[in-house]
Amino acid sequence: MNALTRLGMVSDSPSEAQTIDRPGTECSEDRKDYFVERNGVKFAGTHLLVDLWGASRLDDPDHIDAALRAAAEAAGATILHGHFHHFSPNGGVSGVLVLAESHISIHTWPERDYAAIDIFMCGACDPYDSIPAIKRAFQPERVLLGEQKRGMVG
Repeated sequence: MNALTRLGMVSDSPSEAQTIDRPGTECSEDRKDYFVERNGVKFAGTHLLVDLWGASRLDDPDHIDAALRAAAEAAGATILHGHFHHFSPNGGVSGVLVLAESHISIHTWPERDYAAIDIFMCGACDPYDSIPAIKRAFQPERVLLGEQKRGMVG
């Protein structure tokens, strides 16, 4: 953590979205760690691994940026910063939206109509609410979805 502090990458200001109560989520304003409790399980956040097959517009950084922003907003996340790199004209794109609640990242292989997307969110955000926006933006033929609860406590 000291290395991050020296680089100026640590923020003491929590996002407003982190304190919103959602159904099925225990939320307390005096809690400082923003861990989530759902169905009796306490954890840091939900991490979705999303594979898109037969997807389109995977070589367009502006479209990808807009799509991931729409996905973040649909989940109730707070966007802090985005960065997308286009490897060459008509090549793949790698990028990330840094969220107050964590991140959404993407890596695309347009030559295979494939994209790998990570959606990790903590607090009151629901990463599953991002999926419809992603489907609309990329029109995949097939979506494979995996979930990991990160930072599970006891």
